[in-house]
Amino acid sequence: MSGTGLKQIAEVAKAPFGSIYHFFPGGKDDLAGETIRRAGADYRDLVLAFFDGPDDLITNVETAFAAAAAVLVETDYADACPIATVALEVASTNETLRQATAEVFTDWIEVGGRHLEQRGVPPEAARGLIIGFITSLEGAFVLARSLRSTEPLEVAGLTVKAAVREALGTAA
Repeated sequence: MSGTGLKQIAEVAKAPFGSIYHFFPGGKDDLAGETIRRAGADYRDLVLAFFDGPDDLITNVETAFAAAAAVLVETDYADACPIATVALEVASTNETLRQATAEVFTDWIEVGGRHLEQRGVPPEAARGLIIGFITSLEGAFVLARSLRSTEPLEVAGLTVKAAVREALGTAA
């Protein structure tokens, strides 16, 4: 972000330069924050779509982690979660962008928790389970990209499956 100027952004967007400040009075940080929020909503919907699959929730979680691993392999370990990447880079240096990533993660927790409740997870377990899902997925992305291996996603998927099984009271 620091290497890209607003004039470059306006040119690529084929927009008048002044329109950036009209819609984003805080300049590049406001624009980046809105981009983070929109990307976060899109990524949330992509991940939650796996929960709505035709199979049971346990199988859907397994499918989500397997799909994430496949995307990493297909993109040579480049295409992981954009929100976590930004959060890791700016959390202690840019309050505007830290807040935007916090809003995205809060949304994922709230919407994901409700989603899990609709799939039969007891309300008292849903929040902890979705936080476990998110942290397992994001942490596995970091390890998988660094190690250039899908093993972290495979192990995280097994861990989350066990937690879902326990939350649902389902036998192994």
